[in-house]
Amino acid sequence: MSADTPDFIRATRTAYDTIAEPYSEQFSDWLGIQTLDRGLISGFAELVKEQNLGPVADVGSGPGHATARFHELGIPVFGVDVSPKMVELARRAHPELRFHVGSMTALDLPSGTLGGITALYSTIHVPDDQLPTAFAEFHRVLRAGGHVLLGFQTSDENDRLHLTERFGHEIDLDYYWRTPDTVAGLLTAAGLQVVSRVRCEALDGKKYPRAYVVARKPG
Repeated sequence: MSADTPDFIRATRTAYDTIAEPYSEQFSDWLGIQTLDRGLISGFAELVKEQNLGPVADVGSGPGHATARFHELGIPVFGVDVSPKMVELARRAHPELRFHVGSMTALDLPSGTLGGITALYSTIHVPDDQLPTAFAEFHRVLRAGGHVLLGFQTSDENDRLHLTERFGHEIDLDYYWRTPDTVAGLLTAAGLQVVSRVRCEALDGKKYPRAYVVARKPG
C-alpha cells in the first residue's frame, strides 16, 4: 500500500486478510446464496451477456464464487478485491479465472472497457464521503450502455456498524447500511441511470434486509 492509501482501505484490507480463510470457508458456495438473490444475480448475468459489451468486473470478489458463476454462464469476467489473501484463496479455488488486488475507488482499468460491474456486499465498507468516488470510477470504466449491479445490506435509515471481532479474530472494520434510495441517488449523481431497485426482507433468521440496485451508463 502506498502512503496515500485511504485509511478505510487499509482497515478493510487488514481485516479481510485476517479473516480470509474462515470467511471463505463459510461464504464460498454459490448455492449458499439465497434463492431469490441468486435469481437477481443470474438475471443481471443474462442482461450483460445479451448486450455483449465487454467483460464484467466482480469488484469485491472475495472467495470468487460469484465470479465463477458468471464464468459458468459464459460471460468473460474477472475478480477484483482489496485483500491480497482473499485474491490468493480465490485464485486457488478457481485457477481458470483471473483475480487481482485493487480498490473500487481507484480501479486499475482503462476507461470505457467494461460491459458490466458487480459489487456484491463490498460497497458496505466504503464511507459515505468515498462512495461518490467509487461510483465515478464505475462510470469511467463502463462502456456506454454497460450496467452495474450493487448488492448490500440495508435498513430503514442510513446507519453504521463497527466490528472489533469476527470469526474469533480481532479486526477493526466499519460497515455502512444504506437505503436503496440513498444508493440510487448517489449512482444518479455519478451519471448512471438507475434501472431497478429491489429490497429483500430479513427472513429465516437473517439479521438485515438486503437490497439490489441496477444502473446503467447512458449512451
